[in-house]
Amino acid sequence: MQVTPKGLYCVPGDFYVDPARPVPRAVVTHGHSDHARPDHEAVLATSETLAVMRARMGAERAGRRQQALHPGDTLTRDGVAIRLAPAGHVLGSAQVVIEWRGSRVVVSGDYKRRRDPTCAGFEPVACDAFVTEATFALPVFRHPPAEREIQRLLESVRLFPDRAHLVGVYALGKCQRVIALLREAGWERPIYLHGAMLALCDLYERLGVRLGELRPVPAPEKRGGGGLLAGEIVLAPSGAEATPWVRRLAEPVVCAASGWMRVRQRAKAKGVELPLIVSDHADWDELLLTAAEVAAPEIWVTHGREDALIHALAQRGVRGRALHLIGRGEEDEEPEAGPSAVQPGAEPAEPPAAEQLAAEAAAQRQGGAGGPDAL
Repeated sequence: MQVTPKGLYCVPGDFYVDPARPVPRAVVTHGHSDHARPDHEAVLATSETLAVMRARMGAERAGRRQQALHPGDTLTRDGVAIRLAPAGHVLGSAQVVIEWRGSRVVVSGDYKRRRDPTCAGFEPVACDAFVTEATFALPVFRHPPAEREIQRLLESVRLFPDRAHLVGVYALGKCQRVIALLREAGWERPIYLHGAMLALCDLYERLGVRLGELRPVPAPEKRGGGGLLAGEIVLAPSGAEATPWVRRLAEPVVCAASGWMRVRQRAKAKGVELPLIVSDHADWDELLLTAAEVAAPEIWVTHGREDALIHALAQRGVRGRALHLIGRGEEDEEPEAGPSAVQPGAEPAEPPAAEQLAAEAAAQRQGGAGGPDAL
C-alpha cells in the first residue's frame, strides 16, 4: 500500500481506496463526499453506497462502470483478494479487506461501534495492518448513549410545547439515524425536514430503512409569515438557523446532533441551545478497543487527531503511522447553511485545526446496481 497525492494505492492490485481525485479504479468505503468522489472510471462498493453516490452526484459521475460487492463475496484482481466488511458508519459503509501473499490490510474508512438502527454494525477483522480514522482521538471524547441524547431532546419538546425544535444534522447518515432513534423512543408524529434532507431520506426508504412519516417544512401562507411547527421536531443542515429559512419556525430551540457537541465552547460559539452528543464516529475508548480487537501490529491513521492515538498505541506495543491523506474532511457536521448546504453533494466542513481542538478540549475538561466488472 502506498500513499499518493490521489489517495491510498494498492500497488499489486492497481486500485485506490477512497481516492481524492479521479482514478481508473476506485474502491469506495461509503457515500460521504470526502470519501466518495466523482468521475472515477470504475467504482467498486456496496450496492447501497453506489446508490448513494448516484443520488448525490448523478449516475454519469458516480463511476463510468459500477460494480457492487456484496457481503461475504470476494473479488480477486491480479492476485489481490478484496472483500467488504460492515463499518457501522452509515448505510452501506464498509471496511475494505485486502489480502495478498498471506498478508491482510483492512482499510476502515470511517466507522463507529455504537448500535445504529439504519445500518449494519461494525465487524472487527483481524489483520496485519489496520487503517483507522482518528476524528475523536482525544480522551475528552467519550460519547454517551445516543438513546439518552434523544430522550433529552424529547424532554425539551415536552418542556417547550410552544417552540419548534430545530436539530442540525448531516444529510447522509446522521439525519436518518436521529429519525430512527426518535421512532424507537416512541415519537410517532411526523418529523419535518429541510429540503436538503428529503432526497437521501427517500433513498433510505427505497433501500428498506423505514423512517415513518416525514414532511417538508411548509412555507408560510403569506410573505413574512412564520411561527410554524410549534411542538414539532425539524431536521436541517447545521447552519440553517442562521438563514432566513428559519423564520418559518415558531421560536426554534436550536439543537445540534454531533460528536463535537462534547465541547461546550464549540456549541456555544455556534449558538446551540441544546447540544446532543450523537456521533457516527468511534470515540477514544472505541478506537483503542478496535485496535485491540483487530490485533494488528501496525495501525495507520488517515485523518483526525493522529498524534494522541499514535502515542496511546505505542504504549500498547502497536506501531502507529500517520498517513496524512489529502482531502479528508469531517462530515460529523453539515457545512454552514448557504447555497452549498442545500445541495445533496455538498462538501463536508473542514475539521478544526489541531491547536484549536486541543484548546477546546482543555476548556471542556476545566468546565466540567451492479453492472459489468468494474475492477
